[in-house]
Amino acid sequence: MTSPEDSYRICVRVHPRAKQNNVSRDESGQVHVRTTAAPADGKANKAVVKLLAAYLGVAPSRITLLRGQKHRNKQFLVKDAVNGL
Repeated sequence: MTSPEDSYRICVRVHPRAKQNNVSRDESGQVHVRTTAAPADGKANKAVVKLLAAYLGVAPSRITLLRGQKHRNKQFLVKDAVNGL
């Protein structure tokens, strides 16, 4: 079971069909995830979860998509995170 202190939400702007996979933050703090995956059949969402997991240093199973299943702006819940962004 996860306590609220160990979890946090992260808002992400997704850029599918990018030239390369990348996770970055802009000047305002917005997280951008660029993925080479196409936004079809949930492929881009799965790729974003893997990229975020590697970036944050957590297992992909600890990241859950809360909002934005079919949109570029998404919100994820990260569980059991030692430190945030």
